[in-house]
Amino acid sequence: MQTIDQALEKLKRSDFRVSFHLDSRDRNYIEKKGMDTIRRHAEDFIAKRIAPAVIPNDGRQTPMRGHPIFKAQHACACCCRGCLNKWYRVAKGTQLTEDQQQRLVNLLMAWIERELK
Repeated sequence: MQTIDQALEKLKRSDFRVSFHLDSRDRNYIEKKGMDTIRRHAEDFIAKRIAPAVIPNDGRQTPMRGHPIFKAQHACACCCRGCLNKWYRVAKGTQLTEDQQQRLVNLLMAWIERELK
């Protein structure tokens, strides 16, 4: 199992993944809501949109913009089960465990924290 630092370093090799960045609206939203709220949003999005074994619109369930977590999901390849399988070898068709979900949330939050610096 790779660390967050290893995962983020590996993602830097993808031109697509490195094209995502927080803009001023995202930064303002994070500042207004606070990191605890952003983490809760990440937990909710992962639980509802990524964790189920079967996702009817898999591959299209995560918008490219509209919330800082959406951008983080694309930047970290946590946007659909296909990307999770390709980048992290997480099998499609199985429910994500609580531990797997928390690892994804931690990765997303680490990406956001780095973007804010």
